[in-house]
Amino acid sequence: MTRRVLVTGGGTGIGRAIAHAFAAKGDQVVISGRRREPLEQAAKGTGLEIRPADVTDEAQVEALFDTPFDVVVANAGSGVAARIEDVELADWQQTLTVNMTGTFLTFRAALRAGMAPGGRLIAIASTASLQGGAHIPAYAASKHGVLGLVRSVALGVAKRQITCNAICPGFVDTEMAETAISGLMERHEMPREKALAMVVGGNPMQRLISPEEVAATAVFLASEGASSVNGHAMSVSGGEI
Repeated sequence: MTRRVLVTGGGTGIGRAIAHAFAAKGDQVVISGRRREPLEQAAKGTGLEIRPADVTDEAQVEALFDTPFDVVVANAGSGVAARIEDVELADWQQTLTVNMTGTFLTFRAALRAGMAPGGRLIAIASTASLQGGAHIPAYAASKHGVLGLVRSVALGVAKRQITCNAICPGFVDTEMAETAISGLMERHEMPREKALAMVVGGNPMQRLISPEEVAATAVFLASEGASSVNGHAMSVSGGEI
């Protein structure tokens, strides 16, 4: 049976890989995001449906769910790197709004729309939802909040035979990882190889996670075989967690 799948932040990185993975299985996939151009690039030649939306805007999120989805992946996120002394209030609030409130609005709208038994809610969290980070206090706090939301929603929807889980990747080979690498290079005047080694230092496999590895995990959590996996924080980090 063809399922309807929504992936927020589906134009780039992890979201794009997840959308392509579900489409390859024959699912009807909708991708959303604030910028139309990345969405169009991600959808090119794939059959993905584009629905531009900002996950921090309640009305725009509600409008995405004019009909129910079987699988909803809350992937949209953002973050800044800075010690707490240097975090501006606006950056703190923006990070929590996108990562935590955006996931709340997405899941709430999905359930209000009437997600059927067998439905899957999946949040893309982070290893930062399982541990702190001296240079990412806002990001880590927001992702801890996402995990708390996931665990609470999982309890609330279990009797309806719906599951809610989080995927917690380490550093993934995306624009965010590249920003971290570039930041180290600039701040410490070091070559890229050394900066990359520092970024992946927490991963025992000493490499970046591929977006496709995260996508494969999402496909598993949406499968029949994962019907009893609920409220779980699945680390995809090479053993970091």
